[in-house]
Amino acid sequence: MTWERFINQVILGDCLEIMRQIPDNSIDMTFADPPYNLGKEYERYEDSKDVKEYLSWCKKWLHEMVRITKPTGSIFVINIPKWLIYFAQYLNEVAYFKAWIAWNAMGAPKGKKLLPNHYGILWYVKSKRYKFYDIRYPHPRCRVCNELLADYGGKKDQAHPFGPLVSDIWTDIHRIRHKIRRDEHPCQLPIPLVERLILMCTDENDIVLDPFVGTGTTCVAAKRLGRRYIGIDIDPKYVEIARKNVEKAKPVKINGVYVSEYLGKIITIRDKDFEKIKDYLKKYELKINKRKTKQMTLPFLES
Repeated sequence: MTWERFINQVILGDCLEIMRQIPDNSIDMTFADPPYNLGKEYERYEDSKDVKEYLSWCKKWLHEMVRITKPTGSIFVINIPKWLIYFAQYLNEVAYFKAWIAWNAMGAPKGKKLLPNHYGILWYVKSKRYKFYDIRYPHPRCRVCNELLADYGGKKDQAHPFGPLVSDIWTDIHRIRHKIRRDEHPCQLPIPLVERLILMCTDENDIVLDPFVGTGTTCVAAKRLGRRYIGIDIDPKYVEIARKNVEKAKPVKINGVYVSEYLGKIITIRDKDFEKIKDYLKKYELKINKRKTKQMTLPFLES
C-alpha cells in the first residue's frame, strides 16, 4: 500500500510512525501545534516531560516535517516563545527562516515575568521556489460609527477598499472563548488562523499535513479551502471528533475563489482575488474630505 492512502484522512497513530511512511518532498504544507509541555491534561499524552526529553522528541517530528515538505512548500509551527527559540535553532540548520508571526492571544502569567500576550508561529521553507500569496484582512473599524481606526497618515484615499496586507503581527483573529464553539480539547485553535496560512502558501488541491491534529482544525480549514489534507493524532477520542468535524465542513467560495469566513464575516482573502469578489461584498462610501469620498467594501456578502 502506498502513502497516498493517508490523503483526506484523519489517522489514529503516532505522528513519527506515520510521517516516516511518507516520501521526501511530498507535502505542500506542514503545520504543527504540538503539546507545549506545560502539564495540560490530554487524554492519551503526558504533557510534562523532562526538558531534554521534550526537545529531543520535538527535533524528531520537526525533522520529519521538513523532510516530507516539498521545495515549493512551507513549514509552520505554533508554540510559546519558550520552545520556539529551540525549534528555530534546529530549523535554521535544515530549512530557511521566513518569519516569526506573533499571534495576539493572551495567556496566563506564571512566576516573575511579563504577561504573555502572544503565541509565535514559525514559518520556514526549503528553497527559493516556495509558494507565497499576499493576503488581506478587513480594515479595523469603530464598532459604533464604522469609521476606519487608522488614519493612514492623511492618505485614506490610498487605502485598499477591503483592507490592509497582513503583516507578521496578527491581532484580528481571536482565541475560541465560548464553550459552545469549542470541542473537548485543551488547546483548540480557531479555524481562521490556519486558513490564513493555507491561503498564503498553497493552491487548490495541495496537500496540508498536521501531525497533532487534535479535533481536526487543520483538516477542516484545508477542506473548506479546497485543499487535500492528512491529519494525525494519537488519541482515539480526538480522532473521532476530528472525523465528524471534517465530515461537516463545506468549501467556502465566492465567485469561484476560496476565502476564509467565520460567523458570516470574511477574515482573509488573497490580494489577487479581490477583483473577483468585490462585487459580491457590501459597499459603503468612505469620506476623504468635504468634497471627496471613496467606495469601500465591508467583509460581508450582499444579501
